[in-house]
Amino acid sequence: MSEKKTTSALRVDQLTVNYDKTPVLWDVHFEIPEGKMVGIIGPNGAGKSTLLKSLLGMTKPLSGVIEFYGKPFKKVRHQIAYVPQRSSVDWDFPITAFDLVLMGRYGKLGYFKWAKASDKEAARRALDMVGMLALADRQISQLSGGQQQRLFIARALLQDADFYLMDEPFAGVDMATEKAIIGLMDALKAEGKTLCVVHHDLGTVDTYFDWVIMLNTCLIASGPVAEVFHKETIMRTYGRGANLLDEAVKLTQNKSSGFTR
Repeated sequence: MSEKKTTSALRVDQLTVNYDKTPVLWDVHFEIPEGKMVGIIGPNGAGKSTLLKSLLGMTKPLSGVIEFYGKPFKKVRHQIAYVPQRSSVDWDFPITAFDLVLMGRYGKLGYFKWAKASDKEAARRALDMVGMLALADRQISQLSGGQQQRLFIARALLQDADFYLMDEPFAGVDMATEKAIIGLMDALKAEGKTLCVVHHDLGTVDTYFDWVIMLNTCLIASGPVAEVFHKETIMRTYGRGANLLDEAVKLTQNKSSGFTR
């Protein structure tokens, strides 16, 4: 009996992206198995957000192949959810927290179709899951940074996707919000979902993630955290500055503490 062939959740091959003839990503290639919690790490300007935008077709690559579950993004777009950087949104737009979350249903509704009672109830459940139901009618401009980030997560939950792309979901949030978000991520992973998360805190990489992509324009490493996240790859990703080297040594000698899941 032949073994069943498993399809990668994401395959990227020879991906190159330029901005004004300046390479932002160069010949990046990796595969991610299904059901992984993936941390995308690297210094500022390393191409992390550009990678996510390229995966979503928001940025056109110079070259390369991108496949989700063996298919191009356009054919599986309803299976993909995206949480953008909070700073990329106009939070003065006159919309309530509930309406923002309900937008997560629009991709399934299609054009000129109104949200049904079941869609609105699903939006309320998503708000409740992130602890924001009591603020459903609040204008988004009146919310704190952590509350706004929770809305993004709720909107993504409403899409009921198989693959989640999150761009710095922990940026500017308090520890309570961070714990709530990572708890939701764990729950999604337990359902077999795949998550790719742009992340900056090296001290929590081996606590939050089981897979890591290390970028600095080129791919430095990709694979299980236990195998590829170590002193050498951190130095290659961030450079040999004294502070970063000290942090790398500390990370490899002492696992992060103070946060358990």
